[in-house]
Amino acid sequence: MPGSGNLPRDAAPLALDVPARLAAIDQKKLRAYRLERLRAELRRRDYMGCLLGDPINIRYATGSRNLGIWTMHAPSRWAFVPTEGPVILFEFTSAKHVNDGIETIAEIRPCTPWIYFLAGPRCEEKAELWAAEIADLVMHHGGNNRRLAIDRLEPMGAQRLAKLGIELHDAQAAIEDARLVKSAEEIAALRLSMAVCDVAIHRMRAALRPGITENQLWAVLHEVNIAHDGEWIESRLLTSGPRTNPWFQESGNRVIAAGDLVACDTDMVGPLGYLADISRSWVCPGKKPSDEQRRLYAIAQEQVEFNMGIIKPGLGFREFAEKCWPVPEEFLPNRYMMMVHGVGLVDEYPSIAYARDFKDWGYDGVFAENMVVSVESYIGEVGGQEGVKLEQEVLVTATGVEPLSKAPFTDALVV
Repeated sequence: MPGSGNLPRDAAPLALDVPARLAAIDQKKLRAYRLERLRAELRRRDYMGCLLGDPINIRYATGSRNLGIWTMHAPSRWAFVPTEGPVILFEFTSAKHVNDGIETIAEIRPCTPWIYFLAGPRCEEKAELWAAEIADLVMHHGGNNRRLAIDRLEPMGAQRLAKLGIELHDAQAAIEDARLVKSAEEIAALRLSMAVCDVAIHRMRAALRPGITENQLWAVLHEVNIAHDGEWIESRLLTSGPRTNPWFQESGNRVIAAGDLVACDTDMVGPLGYLADISRSWVCPGKKPSDEQRRLYAIAQEQVEFNMGIIKPGLGFREFAEKCWPVPEEFLPNRYMMMVHGVGLVDEYPSIAYARDFKDWGYDGVFAENMVVSVESYIGEVGGQEGVKLEQEVLVTATGVEPLSKAPFTDALVV
């Protein structure tokens, strides 16, 4: 089995020295690499720069984080990144100090939020002031180039920038392409996040006993992540028994019984904001796994390991889809939405479709060395009692892939 990364069940560490691991990562070098990657993509598209409002994109470009979850739904801080010139962060006045020591940011200005929560009936007034300041920066740093890339912007702001002569473009393609290939420092950060995740997986397996609820088991992942300087979980994907099929139900108060299949997808944003995205499926102790559970698990494992084995630099996404493991017909209706997706600060480009789905939403591209991707499988029949979710996060190397997780993949409880 190529690169299954197996360890005995009790081999995972109970804790990690996260401060020491963080100290070993040159975070200035990490930030410089990411900023230059973004600027290279902006230059390639002839943008004068970009204005970023998505907190994930602000983090990538500058290294700054502040109220990330809140600003995902309440846009109120921005990073202005000219292709040539100083990076300016628009920050809450009372929170300027959280950016101390971040050398990628040349200037911090007070933000001018115009969301209704903060501006109320003065939204239009505040939007006018905001747009005038942004337009002035574009004209000052862009010269005759008024092509500004923006990742996320509500109509009130977009309309006012357009009226001021700013040509708006979508920044997401540029920033996703920038995030595609990881530096050595980013890979070290991803390894650290996965090491924290592996500790959590170890503790979740130890906690899995009849009588625990899905939510109680899921809470172990959160506790370990936060205790090891992690940040948040992107989803609530842990289910048991009949709730494992179909996939994408969220954890609840169901009490797990002996012999229940339990499946989870970590979606864990760990230290330095990097994602650890693996899926594991177990059988709750107290009752032997059924033949059907063994069968489903073996099929899911075969899919992930086969597809891992064909990834290499230079392989096209369409070619990969055509060569990938053929999902048996009975599992196709409930198949996972994609076979592979990129990993970085969160789920990232690319998402690789099944060959049969290429006509609807697939696109081509090429695997490259130092990409990090997650290889997915979900195996469950329509109307079936249970389903198995497996996923392995891997680093694309010069010769193939390296699994980043050491959490057992061939599970002694099932296989």
